[in-house]
Amino acid sequence: MSLGQRLARLAGWLQEPQKVARFQRLCGVRALPPREAEAAEAPPAGAPRRQGTSARPKSGDGGGALSLNGVRPGPAAERGPRRNSLTGEEGEPALVSNWPLYYLFSLGTELGNELFYILFFPFWIWNLDALVGRRLVIVWVMVMYLGQCTKDVIRWPRPASPPVVKLEVLYNSEYGLPSTHAMSGTAIPITLVLLTYGRWQYPLVYGLVLIPCWSSLVCLSRMYMGMHSLLDIIAGFLYTILILAVFYPFVDLIDNFNQTHRYAPLIIIGLHLALGIFSFTLDTWSTSRGDTAEILGSGAGIACGSHVTHSMGLLVDPAPDMLPLPTPAITLTVLAKATVRVLIGMGVVLIVRNIMKKITIPLACKIFKIPCDDIRRARQHMEVELPHRYVTYGMVGFCITFLVPYIFFFIGIS
Repeated sequence: MSLGQRLARLAGWLQEPQKVARFQRLCGVRALPPREAEAAEAPPAGAPRRQGTSARPKSGDGGGALSLNGVRPGPAAERGPRRNSLTGEEGEPALVSNWPLYYLFSLGTELGNELFYILFFPFWIWNLDALVGRRLVIVWVMVMYLGQCTKDVIRWPRPASPPVVKLEVLYNSEYGLPSTHAMSGTAIPITLVLLTYGRWQYPLVYGLVLIPCWSSLVCLSRMYMGMHSLLDIIAGFLYTILILAVFYPFVDLIDNFNQTHRYAPLIIIGLHLALGIFSFTLDTWSTSRGDTAEILGSGAGIACGSHVTHSMGLLVDPAPDMLPLPTPAITLTVLAKATVRVLIGMGVVLIVRNIMKKITIPLACKIFKIPCDDIRRARQHMEVELPHRYVTYGMVGFCITFLVPYIFFFIGIS
């Protein structure tokens, strides 16, 4: 047997959905029996069905109030489906018996979703270290962009259901290999340690513990949710290591260019927009195209905002002779200031995000003569999705690195 045949055989073995289903069963997740699943889909006679949840009979857990994502707590409770707001697709009703693992892996999968990113990156930029935050975003944009585009080139399907139980379908319309959750969950902790060790005073062992814990939590959560095979995860991990090995040495150069070059904003916007247009021609519609535009828009906005901030002297990086920086003492004053910054900053970001959404979608529909009566369907058109996601999250990124720091400077909490 040749090397190529052996590799193909190994890939097929790692891709088997039975391995994902076995992992789910070991973690206390199994599909409802057919009769129970049918009953779970139908509401009781005369009772209205709530959107995003399923009315079910009791399954030995005593019932109870619905909590996270429609989950009813209990020793062996039925998990309500999690809905994809763009496609209307719902996850499968399932029986969950190990609740600590369910909440742990729910946390792990959220470490690769928008809510985490929109909190994590601004927190670093506003409260901890703007330089680390900016460069972390540069790496994240490159890793996620290459991962999303590679999915559409390889076109490898996600694990089949059955036997896999799909607890989450937010990204089910995308292809599976490589896992971009695994890529993000690997790139962020590794880059964080590379950027902070030597710049801040802390034992290296902290970073060496953080990397495997963060990465394995995110990676295993994707198998737990039924969204990726073992091959998808391994490929995402190895692909990220390759990207970091090639790309990370240029991060300092890129960040300095973004801040200091005279024409940096024009080059940044043009480059990110060109990459977005290219990725939109790779395949038919899926959530990956909108996510790619969102990632590129965020990266462009943060880079342009950092250019304006640097030119105005709002956020000054410490001089090299001041490094490594001492770990600041955590006091009530520090915590109070950080809390105020996050509350004000996220308030501004959410306002800008909502305003831009309300402006960009109808405007794009009007320009390209696309019916706007069904927003969900309109957003699936490239002519609407690209400008909407790119402009909206470009403004969000610009607010994170310029508008919000300027507000902090103006009210005296920078």
